[in-house]
Amino acid sequence: MRPVRLLVAEGNPPAMRERHAAVSGQTPSEFYADVLTMLADDLGLAAEIDICFPADEGANLPGGDLAGYDGVAITGSGLNLWKAEPESLAQVEFARAVYASGLPFFGSCWGLQVAAAAAGGEVKLNPQGREIGVARSIRITDAGRGHPLHANRTEVFDAPAIHSDEVAVLPPNATVTATNELCAVQAAEIRHGAGVFWGVQFHPEYTFAELGGILTRYTPIMLKEGFFREPEEAAQYVSDLVALDEEPGRKDLAWRLGIAPSVLDPKVRRTELTNWLKAQVLPTASARSRA
Repeated sequence: MRPVRLLVAEGNPPAMRERHAAVSGQTPSEFYADVLTMLADDLGLAAEIDICFPADEGANLPGGDLAGYDGVAITGSGLNLWKAEPESLAQVEFARAVYASGLPFFGSCWGLQVAAAAAGGEVKLNPQGREIGVARSIRITDAGRGHPLHANRTEVFDAPAIHSDEVAVLPPNATVTATNELCAVQAAEIRHGAGVFWGVQFHPEYTFAELGGILTRYTPIMLKEGFFREPEEAAQYVSDLVALDEEPGRKDLAWRLGIAPSVLDPKVRRTELTNWLKAQVLPTASARSRA
């Protein structure tokens, strides 16, 4: 079988992704591509992954179109769809093209919001405020039980997350598969045109070190919004996250941060991404190989 070919769409315009890389060492799309490569390898698959930048003015797809890919994933972003900025609207159009292609389609956080808007939904600022660090008590819905997106998940789980917006109005043919108190749409399947999208509002791809880098950039906002009282508290929180990434067995750090054992396990943390590769991407790649 030929290598699986995936396209990762960077959700951030140049300045945002450069700020991210300055702290984390990689752009979100580079990090996402590395995670997908590793997960594919765990499944015994070789993966060839391209990155595209639909938020950039004049950006073109690698190779000119979507033909030849076996799946498309959209990263997170610092943009807000409700602001209707050109960089956001360009990504909505990109998502419509992915739906039209019929390719397996996945998105984390911003990716879910873009896919929902492209299918006729609406994204708004969450009136309950920002969900940041770890999303707690995410619950599989009745419709999500048995859905292959959440195969091998416990019914209630935590996950890395950072977002202030939410899918406020579902598009037609959308099924909410997971929810929690802070955000009604934590995961969903959306059918639109020729395509099927699976997405999550949390970040299954994140490591704790990656999350720590992001929270370093968000520290001024978190202080303003009351998540921390002093900069030193924020610095300690980030330091603990990075240390836990290096030593997942540190019970003291996990307890202090309120990190559940399942969240510590990267294979469990990345359940939805792995399930998408197995249930959506692999059958598509296999069919193309046979053809």
